[in-house]
Amino acid sequence: MTFEAGMETLPLWLRPPPRGFVAADLDRLPGLPTHVELIDGSLAFFAPQTCGHSLTVSRLHRALADAAPPGLLVRSRMTIVLDEAQRPEPDVTVIRHDGADDPHRTFYRGEDVVLVVEVVSEDTRPRDTRRKPLLYAEASIPHFWLAEPRDDRLVIRAHELDPATGAYTCTGVHGDRFAPIVPFAVDLDLTAIARM
Repeated sequence: MTFEAGMETLPLWLRPPPRGFVAADLDRLPGLPTHVELIDGSLAFFAPQTCGHSLTVSRLHRALADAAPPGLLVRSRMTIVLDEAQRPEPDVTVIRHDGADDPHRTFYRGEDVVLVVEVVSEDTRPRDTRRKPLLYAEASIPHFWLAEPRDDRLVIRAHELDPATGAYTCTGVHGDRFAPIVPFAVDLDLTAIARM
């Protein structure tokens, strides 16, 4: 699936269809790089991950996985199909166990997600802080955390979906310790998580 451009043969995914890509295209476009999101029908690529970002994601994943009750699973860097034009890839996702029933699946369904965590990096800041929270709220994902590394610390802005408005409400900004009880109880030492 390529097209000719002068002397070069370019991958089909470099030329979007007139109405944009759909969620299923991420599984069938040959040669598509790994860790590609679909936002508003357009492919969104990631810059190389920094050591600090990777470490923060790993530590948050581990802390959440250690605290998750039976019936919930913690996953990293898997896409979520929210609708035909939206398939973002959060840094950390908490899903219901029954949403992970197929080991060959390449995505989770939005209705199976209870929490998404986005760790802000410079190349993804606009998506992480503006567009993706709106998409997660529209998909009725109950909890959203925005984790922002700042110098030698980590700040988490916790959000909960307001069923009356369908939008997220900020439930707190946490900079040293974060001990939420929803979607489950966990005690996060944000200073230790941010330490290199």
